[in-house]
Amino acid sequence: MGSKQRWQTRDISEELAARYRAEGWWTDQTLGQLVADGLAASADAELAVHSMMRPYRGSIGEVAAAAGEFAGWLGAQGIGPGDVVVFQLPNWMEAAVAIWGSALAGVTVVPVVHFYGAKEIGHIVRVTEPTLIITPDRFGPLDYVERYTELIGASGTRWLVVGDTPGDQLPAGAQPFSVALGGQALAAPVPVDPDQPALIAFTSGTTRDAKGVIHSHRTIACEVRDLGSHMPGSGRPPINGAPVGHFIGMLGGLLCPLVRGGESIHFIDVWNPGEVLRLMVEEDLVMLGGATYFLTSLLDHPDFTDEHIGHIPQLGLGGSSVPAAVTERAAGLGIKVFRAYGSTEHPSITGCSLDDPEDKRLHTDGRPFAGIEIRLDEGGQILSRGPDLCLGYTDPTLTANAFDDDGWYHTGDVGVLDDDGYLTIVDRVSDVIIRGGENISPMEVEELLLGLDAVAEVAVVAAPDERLGERAAAVVRLREGREAPTLDDVRAALDAAGLAKQKWPESIHVVDEFPRTPSGKVQKFVLRQQLRNGQFP
Repeated sequence: MGSKQRWQTRDISEELAARYRAEGWWTDQTLGQLVADGLAASADAELAVHSMMRPYRGSIGEVAAAAGEFAGWLGAQGIGPGDVVVFQLPNWMEAAVAIWGSALAGVTVVPVVHFYGAKEIGHIVRVTEPTLIITPDRFGPLDYVERYTELIGASGTRWLVVGDTPGDQLPAGAQPFSVALGGQALAAPVPVDPDQPALIAFTSGTTRDAKGVIHSHRTIACEVRDLGSHMPGSGRPPINGAPVGHFIGMLGGLLCPLVRGGESIHFIDVWNPGEVLRLMVEEDLVMLGGATYFLTSLLDHPDFTDEHIGHIPQLGLGGSSVPAAVTERAAGLGIKVFRAYGSTEHPSITGCSLDDPEDKRLHTDGRPFAGIEIRLDEGGQILSRGPDLCLGYTDPTLTANAFDDDGWYHTGDVGVLDDDGYLTIVDRVSDVIIRGGENISPMEVEELLLGLDAVAEVAVVAAPDERLGERAAAVVRLREGREAPTLDDVRAALDAAGLAKQKWPESIHVVDEFPRTPSGKVQKFVLRQQLRNGQFP
Protein backbone atom coordinates (compact mmCIF):
# COMPACT_ATOMS: atom_id res chain seq x y z
CA MET A 1 0.00 0.00 0.00
CA GLY A 2 1.47 3.37 -0.99
CA SER A 3 1.98 5.95 1.72
CA LYS A 4 -0.12 8.52 -0.13
CA GLN A 5 -3.11 6.19 0.12
CA ARG A 6 -2.43 5.25 3.72
CA TRP A 7 -2.72 8.77 5.17
CA GLN A 8 -5.13 11.50 4.19
CA THR A 9 -2.88 14.53 3.78
CA ARG A 10 -4.00 18.12 3.26
CA ASP A 11 -4.57 19.65 -0.15
CA ILE A 12 -2.06 22.31 -1.25
CA SER A 13 -3.50 24.80 -3.70
CA GLU A 14 -2.07 24.81 -7.20
CA GLU A 15 -1.42 28.54 -6.79
CA LEU A 16 0.88 27.96 -3.82
CA ALA A 17 2.53 24.93 -5.42
CA ALA A 18 3.21 26.88 -8.62
CA ARG A 19 4.74 29.73 -6.63
CA TYR A 20 6.99 27.39 -4.67
CA ARG A 21 8.18 25.73 -7.88
CA ALA A 22 8.70 29.03 -9.69
CA GLU A 23 10.82 30.40 -6.84
CA GLY A 24 12.95 27.25 -6.72
CA TRP A 25 11.88 26.29 -3.20
CA TRP A 26 10.24 23.12 -4.52
CA THR A 27 12.22 20.99 -6.94
CA ASP A 28 11.95 17.39 -8.10
CA GLN A 29 14.94 16.44 -5.93
CA THR A 30 14.04 13.57 -3.62
CA LEU A 31 15.49 13.08 -0.17
CA GLY A 32 17.49 10.16 -1.57
CA GLN A 33 19.01 12.33 -4.29
CA LEU A 34 19.86 15.05 -1.77
CA VAL A 35 21.56 12.48 0.46
CA ALA A 36 23.48 10.89 -2.43
CA ASP A 37 24.78 14.25 -3.66
CA GLY A 38 25.73 15.34 -0.15
CA LEU A 39 27.53 12.11 0.71
CA ALA A 40 29.58 12.32 -2.46
CA ALA A 41 30.61 15.90 -1.64
CA SER A 42 31.46 15.03 1.99
CA ALA A 43 33.21 11.67 1.52
CA ASP A 44 36.55 12.80 2.95
CA ALA A 45 35.08 14.45 6.06
CA GLU A 46 35.08 12.68 9.41
CA LEU A 47 32.18 11.04 11.25
CA ALA A 48 32.84 10.41 14.93
CA VAL A 49 30.59 9.02 17.65
CA HIS A 50 31.67 9.83 21.21
CA SER A 51 30.16 7.03 23.25
CA MET A 52 31.05 4.83 26.20
CA MET A 53 29.01 2.01 24.67
CA ARG A 54 29.47 2.17 20.90
CA PRO A 55 32.18 4.64 19.84
CA TYR A 56 33.06 5.08 16.18
CA ARG A 57 35.51 7.11 14.15
CA GLY A 58 35.84 6.99 10.36
CA SER A 59 35.11 8.94 7.21
CA ILE A 60 31.69 9.93 5.96
CA GLY A 61 32.62 8.06 2.78
CA GLU A 62 33.01 4.83 4.76
CA VAL A 63 29.64 5.31 6.43
CA ALA A 64 28.11 6.23 3.05
CA ALA A 65 29.38 2.94 1.63
CA ALA A 66 27.59 1.07 4.44
CA ALA A 67 24.44 3.12 3.76
CA GLY A 68 24.61 2.11 0.10
CA GLU A 69 24.92 -1.55 1.12
CA PHE A 70 21.95 -1.20 3.46
CA ALA A 71 19.90 0.42 0.68
CA GLY A 72 20.87 -2.45 -1.63
CA TRP A 73 19.77 -4.97 1.00
CA LEU A 74 16.41 -3.20 1.34
CA GLY A 75 15.88 -3.45 -2.39
CA ALA A 76 16.82 -7.13 -2.41
CA GLN A 77 14.17 -7.71 0.29
CA GLY A 78 11.57 -5.95 -1.83
CA ILE A 79 11.45 -2.95 0.51
CA GLY A 80 11.13 0.35 -1.37
CA PRO A 81 8.80 3.27 -2.16
CA GLY A 82 5.51 2.94 -0.29
CA ASP A 83 7.12 0.95 2.53
CA VAL A 84 7.85 2.34 5.99
CA VAL A 85 11.06 1.80 7.97
CA VAL A 86 10.93 2.69 11.68
CA PHE A 87 14.22 3.08 13.52
CA GLN A 88 14.80 3.78 17.19
CA LEU A 89 18.53 4.22 17.63
CA PRO A 90 20.78 6.44 19.76
CA ASN A 91 23.34 8.76 18.16
CA TRP A 92 25.39 5.89 16.76
CA MET A 93 27.01 5.30 13.39
CA GLU A 94 24.28 2.79 12.55
CA ALA A 95 21.68 5.56 12.84
CA ALA A 96 23.43 7.40 10.00
CA VAL A 97 23.49 4.20 7.95
CA ALA A 98 19.78 3.60 8.61
CA ILE A 99 18.68 7.15 7.76
CA TRP A 100 20.88 7.68 4.73
CA GLY A 101 20.32 4.16 3.40
CA SER A 102 16.55 4.35 3.82
CA ALA A 103 16.48 7.66 1.97
CA LEU A 104 18.52 6.17 -0.89
CA ALA A 105 16.07 3.25 -1.09
CA GLY A 106 13.08 5.61 -1.38
CA VAL A 107 11.23 4.30 1.67
CA THR A 108 9.32 6.46 4.14
CA VAL A 109 11.61 7.03 7.12
CA VAL A 110 10.20 7.15 10.65
CA PRO A 111 12.80 8.21 13.25
CA VAL A 112 11.91 7.52 16.89
CA VAL A 113 13.81 8.97 19.84
CA HIS A 114 15.72 6.32 21.72
CA PHE A 115 13.99 6.89 25.07
CA TYR A 116 10.38 6.51 23.92
CA GLY A 117 8.74 3.72 25.90
CA ALA A 118 6.35 0.92 25.07
CA LYS A 119 3.26 3.14 25.01
CA GLU A 120 4.69 5.62 22.50
CA ILE A 121 6.32 2.93 20.38
CA GLY A 122 3.16 0.85 20.29
CA HIS A 123 1.23 3.86 19.04
CA ILE A 124 3.82 4.63 16.35
CA VAL A 125 3.91 1.03 15.11
CA ARG A 126 0.11 0.84 14.94
CA VAL A 127 -0.11 4.11 13.00
CA THR A 128 2.71 3.53 10.52
CA GLU A 129 2.50 -0.27 10.00
CA PRO A 130 6.22 -0.54 9.20
CA THR A 131 7.73 -3.16 6.95
CA LEU A 132 10.97 -3.00 8.92
CA ILE A 133 11.97 -1.91 12.44
CA ILE A 134 15.56 -1.20 13.52
CA THR A 135 16.51 -1.02 17.21
CA PRO A 136 19.52 -1.54 19.48
CA ASP A 137 19.67 -4.65 21.64
CA ARG A 138 20.15 -2.34 24.61
CA PHE A 139 21.27 1.16 25.50
CA GLY A 140 22.22 1.83 29.09
CA PRO A 141 19.42 0.43 31.25
CA LEU A 142 16.97 0.13 28.31
CA ASP A 143 16.39 -3.40 27.02
CA TYR A 144 14.93 -3.01 23.53
CA VAL A 145 14.90 -6.72 22.75
CA GLU A 146 12.51 -7.42 25.60
CA ARG A 147 10.35 -4.40 24.72
CA TYR A 148 10.03 -5.10 21.02
CA THR A 149 9.54 -8.86 21.40
CA GLU A 150 6.21 -8.10 23.01
CA LEU A 151 5.34 -5.23 20.64
CA ILE A 152 6.11 -7.02 17.40
CA GLY A 153 4.78 -10.38 18.54
CA ALA A 154 3.52 -12.48 15.66
CA SER A 155 2.97 -9.51 13.33
CA GLY A 156 5.60 -10.67 10.87
CA THR A 157 7.31 -7.25 10.81
CA ARG A 158 11.00 -7.52 9.89
CA TRP A 159 13.34 -6.54 12.72
CA LEU A 160 17.05 -5.68 12.65
CA VAL A 161 18.98 -5.31 15.92
CA VAL A 162 22.13 -3.22 16.40
CA GLY A 163 24.48 -4.46 19.09
CA ASP A 164 26.65 -7.32 20.22
CA THR A 165 23.93 -9.92 20.84
CA PRO A 166 24.60 -12.98 18.63
CA GLY A 167 21.93 -13.79 16.10
CA ASP A 168 21.10 -17.14 17.71
CA GLN A 169 20.27 -15.35 20.95
CA LEU A 170 17.81 -12.92 19.36
CA PRO A 171 14.04 -13.56 19.35
CA ALA A 172 12.43 -15.32 16.42
CA GLY A 173 12.11 -12.94 13.47
CA ALA A 174 14.94 -10.66 14.62
CA GLN A 175 18.31 -10.51 12.87
CA PRO A 176 21.56 -8.66 13.60
CA PHE A 177 21.84 -5.38 11.69
CA SER A 178 25.07 -6.73 10.22
CA VAL A 179 23.13 -9.05 7.88
CA ALA A 180 22.08 -5.94 5.92
CA LEU A 181 25.69 -4.87 5.33
CA GLY A 182 28.44 -6.18 3.11
CA GLY A 183 26.32 -7.00 0.09
CA GLN A 184 25.75 -5.29 -3.25
CA ALA A 185 25.40 -1.52 -2.78
CA LEU A 186 22.60 0.38 -4.45
CA ALA A 187 23.94 1.99 -7.62
CA ALA A 188 21.72 5.11 -7.53
CA PRO A 189 18.86 6.52 -5.44
CA VAL A 190 15.54 4.82 -6.16
CA PRO A 191 13.22 7.16 -8.13
CA VAL A 192 10.14 8.24 -6.19
CA ASP A 193 7.36 10.80 -6.62
CA PRO A 194 8.64 13.91 -4.77
CA ASP A 195 5.10 14.69 -3.60
CA GLN A 196 4.96 11.40 -1.65
CA PRO A 197 5.76 11.16 2.07
CA ALA A 198 9.50 10.95 2.67
CA LEU A 199 9.49 11.13 6.46
CA ILE A 200 7.09 10.88 9.38
CA ALA A 201 8.32 12.53 12.57
CA PHE A 202 6.51 11.93 15.83
CA THR A 203 6.38 14.85 18.19
CA SER A 204 5.04 14.95 21.73
CA GLY A 205 4.06 17.85 23.91
CA THR A 206 0.38 17.34 24.64
CA THR A 207 -1.52 14.94 26.86
CA ARG A 208 -2.56 12.75 23.91
CA ASP A 209 -0.50 10.32 21.83
CA ALA A 210 2.48 11.65 19.94
CA LYS A 211 1.51 13.30 16.65
CA GLY A 212 2.84 11.85 13.40
CA VAL A 213 3.95 14.75 11.19
CA ILE A 214 4.21 13.89 7.48
CA HIS A 215 6.79 15.62 5.28
CA SER A 216 7.08 15.05 1.54
CA HIS A 217 10.33 14.90 -0.38
CA ARG A 218 9.66 18.47 -1.53
CA THR A 219 9.04 19.90 1.93
CA ILE A 220 11.91 18.14 3.67
CA ALA A 221 14.42 18.81 0.88
CA CYS A 222 13.43 22.48 0.86
CA GLU A 223 13.97 22.66 4.61
CA VAL A 224 17.35 20.92 4.51
CA ARG A 225 18.66 23.17 1.74
CA ASP A 226 17.44 26.36 3.42
CA LEU A 227 18.40 25.48 6.98
CA GLY A 228 21.81 24.29 5.85
CA SER A 229 22.42 27.53 4.00
CA HIS A 230 21.42 29.95 6.76
CA MET A 231 23.17 28.15 9.63
CA PRO A 232 26.49 29.97 10.12
CA GLY A 233 29.63 27.89 10.02
CA SER A 234 32.80 28.33 12.07
CA GLY A 235 35.40 26.29 10.21
CA ARG A 236 35.43 23.77 13.06
CA PRO A 237 33.17 20.70 13.50
CA PRO A 238 30.12 21.16 15.76
CA ILE A 239 29.26 18.71 18.52
CA ASN A 240 25.74 17.28 18.11
CA GLY A 241 23.92 16.08 21.21
CA ALA A 242 20.29 16.29 20.11
CA PRO A 243 18.93 12.78 19.39
CA VAL A 244 18.93 11.93 15.68
CA GLY A 245 15.75 9.97 16.40
CA HIS A 246 14.10 13.36 16.84
CA PHE A 247 13.24 15.40 13.76
CA ILE A 248 15.33 18.46 14.63
CA GLY A 249 18.30 16.39 15.76
CA MET A 250 18.21 14.40 12.53
CA LEU A 251 17.99 17.58 10.42
CA GLY A 252 20.85 19.35 12.15
CA GLY A 253 23.02 16.31 12.71
CA LEU A 254 22.70 14.13 9.61
CA LEU A 255 21.07 16.07 6.77
CA CYS A 256 22.09 19.74 6.90
CA PRO A 257 25.84 18.93 7.02
CA LEU A 258 25.46 17.17 3.67
CA VAL A 259 24.24 20.26 1.84
CA ARG A 260 27.11 22.32 3.21
CA GLY A 261 29.59 19.73 1.92
CA GLY A 262 32.85 18.69 3.55
CA GLU A 263 31.69 19.31 7.15
CA SER A 264 32.71 16.68 9.69
CA ILE A 265 30.03 15.20 11.93
CA HIS A 266 30.58 14.62 15.66
CA PHE A 267 27.90 12.99 17.83
CA ILE A 268 27.61 12.29 21.51
CA ASP A 269 25.03 9.67 22.49
CA VAL A 270 24.48 10.82 26.08
CA TRP A 271 24.36 14.55 26.83
CA ASN A 272 26.90 14.86 29.63
CA PRO A 273 27.86 18.57 29.98
CA GLY A 274 31.23 17.77 31.56
CA GLU A 275 32.13 15.37 28.75
CA VAL A 276 30.95 17.86 26.11
CA LEU A 277 33.17 20.55 27.62
CA ARG A 278 36.13 18.16 27.57
CA LEU A 279 35.50 17.22 23.93
CA MET A 280 35.22 20.85 22.89
CA VAL A 281 38.78 21.49 24.00
CA GLU A 282 40.44 18.17 23.17
CA GLU A 283 38.78 17.72 19.75
CA ASP A 284 38.51 21.45 18.95
CA LEU A 285 34.73 21.21 18.54
CA VAL A 286 32.20 24.01 18.69
CA MET A 287 28.59 24.37 19.73
CA LEU A 288 26.55 26.25 17.14
CA GLY A 289 22.92 25.80 18.11
CA GLY A 290 20.14 23.95 19.88
CA ALA A 291 17.57 24.29 22.59
CA THR A 292 18.26 26.60 25.54
CA TYR A 293 18.90 23.67 27.87
CA PHE A 294 21.98 22.53 25.98
CA LEU A 295 23.60 25.95 26.43
CA THR A 296 22.64 26.52 30.06
CA SER A 297 23.78 23.03 31.05
CA LEU A 298 27.27 23.99 29.84
CA LEU A 299 27.34 27.48 31.32
CA ASP A 300 26.20 26.18 34.72
CA HIS A 301 28.70 23.30 34.84
CA PRO A 302 31.64 23.75 37.25
CA ASP A 303 34.10 22.77 34.48
CA PHE A 304 33.05 25.67 32.25
CA THR A 305 35.92 28.16 31.81
CA ASP A 306 36.78 31.15 29.66
CA GLU A 307 38.52 28.74 27.28
CA HIS A 308 35.17 27.24 26.36
CA ILE A 309 33.77 30.59 25.27
CA GLY A 310 36.05 30.36 22.25
CA HIS A 311 34.28 27.13 21.32
CA ILE A 312 30.88 28.85 21.23
CA PRO A 313 31.67 31.66 18.78
CA GLN A 314 28.05 32.15 17.72
CA LEU A 315 24.95 30.34 18.75
CA GLY A 316 21.46 29.87 17.31
CA LEU A 317 18.86 29.11 19.96
CA GLY A 318 15.46 27.59 19.23
CA GLY A 319 13.45 24.42 19.65
CA SER A 320 11.95 25.73 22.90
CA SER A 321 11.27 29.09 24.49
CA VAL A 322 14.37 31.28 24.69
CA PRO A 323 14.35 33.53 27.79
CA ALA A 324 15.98 36.93 27.40
CA ALA A 325 17.92 36.23 30.60
CA VAL A 326 19.73 33.41 28.78
CA THR A 327 20.55 35.36 25.62
CA GLU A 328 21.74 38.34 27.67
CA ARG A 329 23.90 36.10 29.84
CA ALA A 330 25.51 34.52 26.76
CA ALA A 331 26.02 37.91 25.11
CA GLY A 332 27.68 39.14 28.30
CA LEU A 333 30.23 36.35 27.91
CA GLY A 334 31.02 37.45 24.38
CA ILE A 335 28.93 34.82 22.57
CA LYS A 336 27.10 36.17 19.52
CA VAL A 337 23.59 34.82 20.00
CA PHE A 338 20.59 34.79 17.70
CA ARG A 339 17.15 33.22 18.01
CA ALA A 340 14.96 31.24 15.60
CA TYR A 341 11.47 29.79 15.66
CA GLY A 342 9.95 26.71 14.09
CA SER A 343 8.47 23.31 14.83
CA THR A 344 8.39 19.76 13.52
CA GLU A 345 5.37 20.74 11.44
CA HIS A 346 6.96 23.93 10.10
CA PRO A 347 10.69 23.72 10.81
CA SER A 348 11.95 27.20 9.88
CA ILE A 349 9.42 29.99 10.28
CA THR A 350 11.40 32.98 11.53
CA GLY A 351 14.94 33.73 12.62
CA CYS A 352 17.56 36.38 13.15
CA SER A 353 20.92 36.52 11.44
CA LEU A 354 24.28 37.47 12.87
CA ASP A 355 23.97 40.79 11.01
CA ASP A 356 20.79 41.82 12.83
CA PRO A 357 21.03 44.43 15.61
CA GLU A 358 21.89 42.88 18.97
CA ASP A 359 18.61 43.93 20.55
CA LYS A 360 16.69 42.03 17.85
CA ARG A 361 18.95 38.96 18.12
CA LEU A 362 18.63 38.78 21.90
CA HIS A 363 14.98 39.66 22.38
CA THR A 364 13.04 38.56 19.28
CA ASP A 365 12.67 35.36 17.29
CA GLY A 366 13.46 37.09 14.03
CA ARG A 367 11.73 37.74 10.74
CA PRO A 368 10.18 35.22 8.31
CA PHE A 369 12.63 33.30 6.18
CA ALA A 370 12.41 33.43 2.39
CA GLY A 371 9.13 31.99 1.15
CA ILE A 372 7.51 32.01 4.59
CA GLU A 373 4.31 33.91 5.38
CA ILE A 374 3.05 34.61 8.89
CA ARG A 375 0.11 36.44 10.40
CA LEU A 376 -1.55 36.68 13.80
CA ASP A 377 -5.20 35.86 14.45
CA GLU A 378 -7.41 37.94 16.72
CA GLY A 379 -6.06 36.15 19.82
CA GLY A 380 -2.43 36.62 18.81
CA GLN A 381 -1.96 33.02 17.67
CA ILE A 382 0.69 32.67 14.96
CA LEU A 383 -0.44 31.30 11.61
CA SER A 384 2.21 30.28 9.10
CA ARG A 385 2.61 28.74 5.66
CA GLY A 386 5.50 28.10 3.35
CA PRO A 387 7.29 25.55 1.15
CA ASP A 388 8.73 23.60 4.10
CA LEU A 389 5.37 23.22 5.84
CA CYS A 390 4.39 19.58 6.38
CA LEU A 391 1.59 17.74 4.57
CA GLY A 392 -0.36 17.27 7.79
CA TYR A 393 -0.64 14.52 10.37
CA THR A 394 -1.23 10.78 10.26
CA ASP A 395 -4.44 11.57 12.17
CA PRO A 396 -6.76 13.42 9.75
CA THR A 397 -8.64 15.01 12.66
CA LEU A 398 -5.48 16.73 13.81
CA THR A 399 -4.84 17.91 10.24
CA ALA A 400 -8.34 19.36 9.96
CA ASN A 401 -7.93 21.19 13.28
CA ALA A 402 -4.46 22.63 12.57
CA PHE A 403 -4.77 23.70 8.90
CA ASP A 404 -7.38 25.92 7.29
CA ASP A 405 -8.64 25.88 3.72
CA ASP A 406 -6.12 28.53 2.64
CA GLY A 407 -3.15 26.44 3.76
CA TRP A 408 -2.39 28.33 6.99
CA TYR A 409 -0.98 26.28 9.85
CA HIS A 410 -2.37 27.27 13.26
CA THR A 411 0.76 26.88 15.38
CA GLY A 412 -0.74 27.10 18.88
CA ASP A 413 1.93 29.69 19.72
CA VAL A 414 1.07 33.25 20.72
CA GLY A 415 3.31 36.02 19.39
CA VAL A 416 3.68 39.73 18.81
CA LEU A 417 5.17 41.55 15.81
CA ASP A 418 7.15 44.76 16.23
CA ASP A 419 7.21 47.68 13.79
CA ASP A 420 10.19 46.17 11.96
CA GLY A 421 8.44 42.85 11.36
CA TYR A 422 10.34 40.87 14.01
CA LEU A 423 8.31 38.18 15.78
CA THR A 424 8.51 37.38 19.49
CA ILE A 425 6.89 34.28 20.95
CA VAL A 426 5.11 35.14 24.17
CA ASP A 427 3.34 31.89 25.04
CA ARG A 428 1.62 28.68 24.03
CA VAL A 429 -2.16 28.85 23.76
CA SER A 430 -2.34 25.70 25.89
CA ASP A 431 0.01 27.07 28.58
CA VAL A 432 -1.88 30.28 29.38
CA ILE A 433 -3.12 30.26 33.01
CA ILE A 434 -6.68 31.47 33.52
CA ARG A 435 -6.96 32.72 37.10
CA GLY A 436 -10.45 33.84 38.02
CA GLY A 437 -11.17 34.65 34.37
CA GLU A 438 -7.93 36.60 33.81
CA ASN A 439 -5.23 35.28 31.50
CA ILE A 440 -1.67 35.03 32.87
CA SER A 441 1.26 34.62 30.50
CA PRO A 442 3.72 32.16 32.08
CA MET A 443 6.63 33.40 29.94
CA GLU A 444 6.25 36.91 31.31
CA VAL A 445 6.63 35.60 34.86
CA GLU A 446 9.39 33.14 33.94
CA GLU A 447 11.53 35.89 32.43
CA LEU A 448 11.47 37.77 35.73
CA LEU A 449 12.10 34.72 37.93
CA LEU A 450 15.19 33.85 35.91
CA GLY A 451 16.66 37.06 37.30
CA LEU A 452 16.90 35.41 40.73
CA ASP A 453 20.48 34.31 41.33
CA ALA A 454 19.56 30.83 42.58
CA VAL A 455 17.29 29.93 39.67
CA ALA A 456 18.83 28.02 36.75
CA GLU A 457 15.54 27.19 35.03
CA VAL A 458 11.87 27.79 35.76
CA ALA A 459 8.48 26.75 34.45
CA VAL A 460 5.34 28.57 35.57
CA VAL A 461 2.27 26.37 35.16
CA ALA A 462 -1.37 26.22 36.15
CA ALA A 463 -2.19 24.57 39.48
CA PRO A 464 -5.80 23.75 40.37
CA ASP A 465 -7.59 26.20 42.65
CA GLU A 466 -11.06 25.53 44.08
CA ARG A 467 -12.00 29.21 44.18
CA LEU A 468 -10.28 30.67 41.10
CA GLY A 469 -10.14 27.61 38.86
CA GLU A 470 -6.39 27.96 38.31
CA ARG A 471 -3.46 29.71 39.95
CA ALA A 472 0.19 30.10 39.02
CA ALA A 473 2.78 27.70 40.41
CA ALA A 474 6.52 28.09 39.82
CA VAL A 475 8.59 24.93 39.35
CA VAL A 476 12.32 25.70 39.54
CA ARG A 477 15.62 23.95 38.96
CA LEU A 478 18.38 25.51 41.10
CA ARG A 479 21.95 26.36 40.27
CA GLU A 480 24.41 24.06 41.96
CA GLY A 481 24.93 24.80 45.63
CA ARG A 482 22.15 27.43 45.82
CA GLU A 483 19.18 27.46 48.18
CA ALA A 484 15.66 27.68 46.86
CA PRO A 485 14.07 31.12 46.99
CA THR A 486 11.16 31.42 49.38
CA LEU A 487 7.74 32.55 48.24
CA ASP A 488 8.45 35.88 49.93
CA ASP A 489 11.68 36.19 47.91
CA VAL A 490 9.76 35.60 44.70
CA ARG A 491 7.01 38.04 45.58
CA ALA A 492 9.52 40.73 46.48
CA ALA A 493 11.34 40.34 43.16
CA LEU A 494 8.13 40.45 41.14
CA ASP A 495 6.83 43.40 43.12
CA ALA A 496 10.08 45.28 42.47
CA ALA A 497 9.71 44.51 38.75
CA GLY A 498 6.22 46.00 38.77
CA LEU A 499 4.37 42.79 37.88
CA ALA A 500 0.69 42.79 38.80
CA LYS A 501 0.07 40.89 42.02
CA GLN A 502 -2.52 38.55 40.51
CA LYS A 503 0.21 37.15 38.22
CA TRP A 504 2.53 36.20 41.07
CA PRO A 505 3.10 32.46 41.66
CA GLU A 506 1.26 31.21 44.72
CA SER A 507 3.51 28.19 45.31
CA ILE A 508 7.16 27.24 44.65
CA HIS A 509 8.32 23.70 43.88
CA VAL A 510 11.91 22.53 43.37
CA VAL A 511 12.93 19.74 40.96
CA ASP A 512 16.31 18.23 40.18
CA GLU A 513 15.36 17.94 36.51
CA PHE A 514 12.39 18.74 34.32
CA PRO A 515 10.45 16.30 32.15
CA ARG A 516 11.47 17.17 28.59
CA THR A 517 10.67 16.49 24.98
CA PRO A 518 13.55 15.14 22.86
CA SER A 519 14.31 18.68 21.65
CA GLY A 520 14.77 19.91 25.22
CA LYS A 521 11.39 21.58 25.78
CA VAL A 522 9.97 21.35 29.28
CA GLN A 523 6.79 19.26 29.17
CA LYS A 524 4.51 21.58 31.07
CA PHE A 525 1.53 19.25 30.73
CA VAL A 526 3.46 16.70 32.84
CA LEU A 527 4.07 19.33 35.53
CA ARG A 528 0.39 20.33 35.47
CA GLN A 529 -0.62 16.69 35.90
CA GLN A 530 1.83 16.25 38.78
CA LEU A 531 0.35 19.29 40.50
CA ARG A 532 -3.17 17.94 40.00
CA ASN A 533 -2.06 14.58 41.43
CA GLY A 534 -0.48 16.23 44.47
CA GLN A 535 2.99 14.89 43.59
CA PHE A 536 4.76 18.10 44.62
CA PRO A 537 5.12 18.98 48.33
